[in-house]
Amino acid sequence: MTIIQLDVRQTIIIAILVLYLGKYLTKKNQFLQNFNIPDAVSGGVLASLIFGIFYGIFKVQVDFSLNIRDALLIVFFTTIGLSSKLKTLLQGGKPLLILLATAVSYLFLQNITGVAVASIMGLDKRLGLISGSVSLSGGHGTAIAWSPIFRDTYGIENALEIGIASATFGLVLGGIIGGPVARWLIMRNRLNTTNSQNTNLSISIKHGQRNIKIDYNTMLYCLLVLGVTIGIGLQINNLVALIGLKLPDFVSCLLAGIILTNTIPLIFKDFPWPADTPSLALVSDVSLGLFLAMSLMSLQLWTLAEIGSLIVILLLIQFIVCIVYSIFVVFPVMGKNYNAAVISAGYLGLALGATPTAIANMTAVTERFGASPQAFIIIPLVGAFFIDIVNAFVIQRFLNLIGSIS
Repeated sequence: MTIIQLDVRQTIIIAILVLYLGKYLTKKNQFLQNFNIPDAVSGGVLASLIFGIFYGIFKVQVDFSLNIRDALLIVFFTTIGLSSKLKTLLQGGKPLLILLATAVSYLFLQNITGVAVASIMGLDKRLGLISGSVSLSGGHGTAIAWSPIFRDTYGIENALEIGIASATFGLVLGGIIGGPVARWLIMRNRLNTTNSQNTNLSISIKHGQRNIKIDYNTMLYCLLVLGVTIGIGLQINNLVALIGLKLPDFVSCLLAGIILTNTIPLIFKDFPWPADTPSLALVSDVSLGLFLAMSLMSLQLWTLAEIGSLIVILLLIQFIVCIVYSIFVVFPVMGKNYNAAVISAGYLGLALGATPTAIANMTAVTERFGASPQAFIIIPLVGAFFIDIVNAFVIQRFLNLIGSIS
């Protein structure tokens, strides 16, 4: 096998080309337009298929330099924090708790589904956990972190391969299904999005929007504030680590953005704060698009061929259960309104893939139907912080339960 290692510059170039590919596909394909499939998802999935074909036919593996991807994730979540007004946060208090309870409940359901299906098919019940909240709600990071435990303690030698493949499966399908489900909920329930369209988008610039004022000074102010906010966010993480709590860097930067955007403009009223400006929206769009394009184009889809047909069946059942849960549980408990539809799209990306996938789903929906600032606050907080903490306890609880039964 030949490995082609690309540097950061080459990785960024390919990611930009992947985004252009996604935009071209969306422009030419009515299905992608109607069902709000993010450009980065359509382009990224196609790119990963192309790289997979190269691997299958020519035994050539393309490896990307993805350190810049992690930096883009921090920039993106910082822009969300800087766009988060206190009024919106207060409105999101109760919905945040409701969604958190709903998401925690689904961790149990996801694992119950995985364990039950694995047991019915004659597989090790612990494989149901790996293809449950470990890799789906947890994503690639959680799958990689837990695989040594499944391998060394429980003798599942291919735990890493199954976990990565399952996370890949969920990431792709989570990015594809969110938009169609939101569209169906909006159309079926005839949801009124007029008020949402009159609200400034907390992230993103609408497709086709014209006469957007972005000049040298506004962009410079935006970059200055972003740099300072990220620095404060990283320091917050260092302080939090002293009390034994580890946060992802992008979560602490999100919190720093929220703090600054609700204090600095009140103290320095003449400073041109970048919240709600096209410059900040542009940075959000570019950072999220490139992050997701890099994440999807770097997927090694051939790992899916290594997990076996029974695991694929298990994952398909998980996929269906997640859709049903989003439609018949998440959407009703969140209020059966437009915000609930956007949150449902984000939740599908969250429960099957990762927080950025959830954001991309919601961005695609809001670009067409109108803003939902509340969704862009509660989904990242639930997905990027609370769920990862709770998931660790849930996984361990299921491992103990399976051990006691066995």
